[in-house]
Amino acid sequence: MGKKVLLIEDEPNIIEAISFILKRDGWTVATHAEGTTALEAILRHAPDVVILDVMLPGRSGYDILQDLRGSDGGQDLPVLMLTARGQTKDREMAERLGASRFMTKPFSNKEVLAAIHELVQA
Repeated sequence: MGKKVLLIEDEPNIIEAISFILKRDGWTVATHAEGTTALEAILRHAPDVVILDVMLPGRSGYDILQDLRGSDGGQDLPVLMLTARGQTKDREMAERLGASRFMTKPFSNKEVLAAIHELVQA
């Protein structure tokens, strides 16, 4: 099972909470908070799974996901999308662009861990 996560999120409280629960579960967690350089961060860190916020400074998570899915080696990387906007159109957009899972904020620690475990075992 993979143990490297890249968390692309700009809210410090969410970064702290997710990092804590994943590290406690044995994951190595790298973080990145800027949309314009997120794709480079994914390539640099070579994670086993990405947690990607939809609303980031500089560039949206949707744009990043679209570029990732169009890049060499990015088609099969599991991506858990996070958003504060849980409307049907947001979920449909994420699915259309190739998100592996979609989760709305707020979420429980248990939900995040279950989603990550499911993604790396799929």
